[in-house]
Amino acid sequence: MMGNEKSGRTQGPPLRDGEAKGRILTILTRHVGIENAIGMGELYERVYGEPWSNRINDTRALRKIITDLRFAGSLIGETRGKNCGGYYLARSAHELKMFFDRRKAEALKKLKMISIMMNVGLPELLGQMSLNLKAQGAGRRAQDNENVQMSLDLRAE
Repeated sequence: MMGNEKSGRTQGPPLRDGEAKGRILTILTRHVGIENAIGMGELYERVYGEPWSNRINDTRALRKIITDLRFAGSLIGETRGKNCGGYYLARSAHELKMFFDRRKAEALKKLKMISIMMNVGLPELLGQMSLNLKAQGAGRRAQDNENVQMSLDLRAE
């Protein structure tokens, strides 16, 4: 397994996912609001008990856990800046909206690039993606089957 030369690891030190999640949430309870964001380096050190050596490779596991926590509904925001970025628990609807708006803008920018590369319009690409997502979930619920069929019927007209 290839790791970085300084630490010899590619992800955080051995720590069970649940334990790391608990530590992250506990630490973030002291970092509520964008003005109290904690930087990735400090958060890494507080979760794993040691400094990171390679910013990208060593913090990958931590970033994945934060993503998992967001998918579970945790309201973890982030701010970016060369010297002042970090993670925080959102204090208000306004902070969440700022985070959501930035993430949506980033996603649309990437989708726009893909639509240009595929030589299709962005609305067409989004329509195709919507159908694919609905079709993937169709096996889970009967309602999804009806939505996919309705979407297909509307497209056929």
